[in-house]
Amino acid sequence: MILTVFRSRLNEQAQEEYKALVPKIVALAETMPGFRSRKSYIAEDGERLSLVEFEDEESQRNWALNAEHVAAKERARDYLYSEYVVQICHVVRESRFPAP
Repeated sequence: MILTVFRSRLNEQAQEEYKALVPKIVALAETMPGFRSRKSYIAEDGERLSLVEFEDEESQRNWALNAEHVAAKERARDYLYSEYVVQICHVVRESRFPAP
């Protein structure tokens, strides 16, 4: 499994555009082959955290190169975010309780 860790901070003036764009991008991600899950959180200091799981590197790469996603990332860099960090990670081990 591949885990994308996306940490970001919004530009104050971008709140409304961000709220309109995110549901579209999330819905698109969920249609991608290999997509497993996505969760997002907002910390007390305003930092946002999204965790996105894909089955494998190819699935994650296909999402990263999706034309609509590429356009959204460009808009994010130009206007929506004041900063962000993306980390693409291999999951080495996974434990669950209770067992599936």
